[in-house]
Amino acid sequence: MTENPEIVVLREGTEGLSMESYAEELRARLPDRAVALARTPNRERELVSSARVVTGITVDDDLLDRAERLELFACTFAGTDHVPMDALAERGVAVTNAGGIHAPGIAEQAIGNMLVFARRLHEGWRRKERAEWRHFQSGELTGSTVTVVGLGSIGRALVQRLRGFEVETIGVRYTPSKGGPTDEVVGFDDDAIHDALSRSEYVVLACPLTDATRGLIGEAEFATMRPDAVLVNVARGGIVDTDALVAALRSNAIRGAALDVTDPEPLPGDHPLWTLGNCLVTPHTGGHTPRHWERLADIVARNVERLDAGAELENLVLDPGSR
Repeated sequence: MTENPEIVVLREGTEGLSMESYAEELRARLPDRAVALARTPNRERELVSSARVVTGITVDDDLLDRAERLELFACTFAGTDHVPMDALAERGVAVTNAGGIHAPGIAEQAIGNMLVFARRLHEGWRRKERAEWRHFQSGELTGSTVTVVGLGSIGRALVQRLRGFEVETIGVRYTPSKGGPTDEVVGFDDDAIHDALSRSEYVVLACPLTDATRGLIGEAEFATMRPDAVLVNVARGGIVDTDALVAALRSNAIRGAALDVTDPEPLPGDHPLWTLGNCLVTPHTGGHTPRHWERLADIVARNVERLDAGAELENLVLDPGSR
């Protein structure tokens, strides 16, 4: 067992995936580096003392006090609001995240949900459960307009995969002057958002939850959306006013919704969203993929080389040198 590893993988896993698999992916990419998986709290305390890189969900003060050589904490989540950023900055430790590794799976899930509504597959599943051979009318995704709110890694991956479906795309981003991969790019101001909503059969939320996006889609926005529109949320539940969504679905103000995230989350068993036939719900599984560790290990391995070269780190969310 490596006693003085340069890279330490902390024991707490994510999404039901083995941290041993993550450590193995790192070893495969960094064969000349000592990589160790700390399987217990005691081993974590022992191993971090020699580590230049520690990777995991978060790192507590006790470990930080022992990690005298630490240069990089590589968070295994895209979000870092749970990470002690101030304490890491005080110690001169850089922080990176897992941003982008979930994009392919989430993009595929969003497209899958759009196809379910376009082809009314959920109606077919209901008729199968009743052993009912009775035809129903389906539609097409082709020729639709899709608004993608957020053109980060998830939004870009989604637009890339939509190209073969011959749809019109509208992208919403904070700085529309930067352009984007969509046919049209608009900003987050109310007039632009409502104009895009009024023209779209599908609205996909792929943006971060911020003060600007919390409650972005509410009663007024549902009133603007077309009655044949479908809302797909693969971002964060708080971007949508849940009560307004339930009301819109119950009154058929919109055709349907597909939610991988909800507010509240987890969704309580007695919540009305479970019982609405025009609402698809998955338990925040959009980013789950067997290639999770493979993609994250690629980023971390590149960053180990960048540390040696003194180059800017990939997925950098805290640069202690800038403080």
